[in-house]
Amino acid sequence: MLGPTIHDVLAARGRLSGHAVRTPLLPAPALSERTGARVYLKPECLQRTGSFKFRGAWNAVAKLGEAGRAGVVACSSGNHAQGLAEAARLAGIPATVVMPADAPSVKRERTAASGARIVLYDRIREDREAIANRIVAEEGGTLIHPFDNAEVIAGQGTVGLEIAEDCEAAGARPDIVLVPCGGGGLTAGVALAVTDAFPAAAVYAVEPAGFDDYARSLAAGERRENERLSGSLCDALLAPAPGRIGFEINRSRLAGALSVTDAEALDAVGFAFDGLRLVAEPGGAVALAAAIAGKVPLEGRTVVVVISGGNVADETLRTALAAYRAG
Repeated sequence: MLGPTIHDVLAARGRLSGHAVRTPLLPAPALSERTGARVYLKPECLQRTGSFKFRGAWNAVAKLGEAGRAGVVACSSGNHAQGLAEAARLAGIPATVVMPADAPSVKRERTAASGARIVLYDRIREDREAIANRIVAEEGGTLIHPFDNAEVIAGQGTVGLEIAEDCEAAGARPDIVLVPCGGGGLTAGVALAVTDAFPAAAVYAVEPAGFDDYARSLAAGERRENERLSGSLCDALLAPAPGRIGFEINRSRLAGALSVTDAEALDAVGFAFDGLRLVAEPGGAVALAAAIAGKVPLEGRTVVVVISGGNVADETLRTALAAYRAG
């Protein structure tokens, strides 16, 4: 199965121009002081639809051209759902999204607001991909997988492309890049683009504790599944297993995989809001959590932390802030 190349990422940048936000690379003095590192943040929480997912969704939809007129179908816990729904709205085509019934209401509401039809399923008892494939077979349309899709990965790779370009402009050579990881599409795209520009950069996937399929897969040299599909506040990262396409990229380009607890992710959400004035969801904040918790030595290094999404429910943000402020 062929994956995207750096040329595909460059082509994706052209398609995204004028549609996606070119998010900034922000110096993080408070985090730099805390870690003893030179830290930069890539806040994809400022991206259209509140997460990096719009990039891959738009690139995949735009690449379809006339073949996409029959519409698109996806399965997603919420961020890919919103990204694809918005991409379909902009392209003027219908979208159907298979979402878990326990997905945060804010993500369901925003997906519907972009005009997508939502089909709910039980993430414990039902197979979301089987449901999505049945919809395609019965109604037509093109399935756009949230991470196991070359065009989606190429679109996510523009995050890494921008990191590399902005690091060069700042005269910085990234030693470590921390990226939230569920199915591995964002991680693969970022690793592809960053290591193309900076071969010595160590890119780490960061996962929720108990859902460390990437760490186990890298150790085994082949894909491993998670035993559970629910049970973490990091709902955006609860993929059943690494995607096939992304894993082929990540197995040779990642320095490793780290994991953080829900408590550490919530602490990062609180720190992002109080210390950085950024809104992050738990899954989007796991790389920040890894930096704060010292999951890998950072002192004296130049570090880039990707905040992948900010679609957090009000009650979760309140919980995170209360815990963080209580110390």
